[in-house]
Amino acid sequence: MTAVQEPVVAAPAAPMRPSGYLVTARKEETSDTVTLMLRPAGDPIQTPRPGQFTMLYAFGVGEVPVSVSGIGRGQVLVQTIRAVGAVTNALCAAAPGDMIGVRGPFGTDWQVGAADGRDVLVVAGGIGLAPLRPVLLAALAGRARGGRDRVVLLVGARSPADLIFTRELETWRRRGADVRVTVDHGRAGWDGRVGLVTTLIKDAIGDPARTAAFVCGPEIMMRLSAQALADAGIPAADIRVSLERNMRCGVALCGHCQLGPLLVCRDGPCVSYAEAAPLLAVKEL
Repeated sequence: MTAVQEPVVAAPAAPMRPSGYLVTARKEETSDTVTLMLRPAGDPIQTPRPGQFTMLYAFGVGEVPVSVSGIGRGQVLVQTIRAVGAVTNALCAAAPGDMIGVRGPFGTDWQVGAADGRDVLVVAGGIGLAPLRPVLLAALAGRARGGRDRVVLLVGARSPADLIFTRELETWRRRGADVRVTVDHGRAGWDGRVGLVTTLIKDAIGDPARTAAFVCGPEIMMRLSAQALADAGIPAADIRVSLERNMRCGVALCGHCQLGPLLVCRDGPCVSYAEAAPLLAVKEL
């Protein structure tokens, strides 16, 4: 009698298994936004490239995609999270010593290396500054080596209370970045600019032909900012945006993050404006 061969069941792919990370530090950025420092408790995930995201798992609650805002010593992940639901509320409440599951890294990156030898213009709206932080740090490191002439950061927020990385803004200025901040609504004691971040773009551009631009924020802000950059003469291929959709699996299996022909967790989040423009123009998508 011929034995029936049992089907081979493959072990779960590594990207689907959360790695344990310990919260080593917690910083409150705003009333609803927290930055966590996460140290691997075992084998770390592969080092994320600027612009990539992880899936953060609050045990017993669920997981959400969060862009990586930095890498510290010892493979420490810096992740900035805004509390907008059950999972993000649980993550924001995590304290030093708590364990968080991490999958990833996933998605495309900002392709920072393509900006070598060029002016770098970063346009951030609200918490969109978090995934752009690695771009700025890389650009400033390049400037210190004499590789770039200008590093410009344009930051917009709803109000002064909604600005993140406030201490770092001054540090970046001291390191040579041209940092310009505006808010939609000023408050008592605010003596800075008031208005949309798009109003800062035209005067911030030196030579459009040698400028690499990076944009992240609410979708309407990205669409209007990228269009303003293109109108100012920066080629659409040199403008990169970070798309945001309802990601669930991170590995292009579930289809929740479909945006036209793209699966954002695989084909994004970072894409050129040349690719994103026709998609952002369709409200139904």
